[in-house]
Amino acid sequence: MLLDRLLIELEPGDVAALVDSRQAVLVDVREDEEFAEERIAGSLLQPMSDFEPDTWAPVPGYPQTILMCLGGVRSAAIGRRLMQAGHAKVVHLKGGLVAWKAAGLPTESYTGEQNV
Repeated sequence: MLLDRLLIELEPGDVAALVDSRQAVLVDVREDEEFAEERIAGSLLQPMSDFEPDTWAPVPGYPQTILMCLGGVRSAAIGRRLMQAGHAKVVHLKGGLVAWKAAGLPTESYTGEQNV
């Protein structure tokens, strides 16, 4: 589903498959404390408060970068800012971490402990 012209939403299962196959990397735009409390294993932190769309570049070594946050609102906002800065295709996790967990997909805490 397209939110805007080129802001693409992917379902949690589709994101999990892309990440598991190393076709994509997740970039979490939540803040440090949220990320430390619970996150998707392997996701990278780029807090919204420090996000600079004009200088942002995709993560090297991954064909696709998928933005995420707690519920999808912040990642969609960052996606729109990236499109305004000239990025052609922006993808984010529909429903964020909440949807990921609702789909029964695992998370981890700052201790590295897995949660299901």
